Amino acid sequence: MKARTILATLVCFFTGLALYAADPNMGTWKLNEAKSKFAAGANKFTTVVYAPAGDMVKITVDGTDKDGKAVHNEWTGKYDGKDYPVTGDAVADSRSYTKVDDRTLNMSVKKGGKVIGTGTIVVSADGKSRTVTTKGADASMASMNNTAVYDKQ
Repeated sequence: MKARTILATLVCFFTGLALYAADPNMGTWKLNEAKSKFAAGANKFTTVVYAPAGDMVKITVDGTDKDGKAVHNEWTGKYDGKDYPVTGDAVADSRSYTKVDDRTLNMSVKKGGKVIGTGTIVVSADGKSRTVTTKGADASMASMNNTAVYDKQ
């Protein structure tokens, strides 16, 4: 019985590793500010980390707001298009991600169930960079209209 439990645990562990190893978003990404374009007053997320969290993904974001103050938020969920809570974000309370293909994710940012922004995340074919294009859902969220380029660390 003990051997079966250990074997089942190992199978689950290595299956999870294989699934996340295939996800080109996994790892630490640093903002390449020279290649990025931000709207006036936009937050600049300088470091984004994608890490496995059981059968989910944890995304940790650090950066600065328009006044240079530190910002930090975290999201844990799946790429299944369902809303999962985000903590530490002054603007949003949930996000959803949908996998489009092996290198592309679509994102929806919400506050109180209302979409306030959308985005697309594309990892380059060589896996060394990713481009995050975001857009506010209305004129009041124009500071979300950004193109951020990140380099894999």
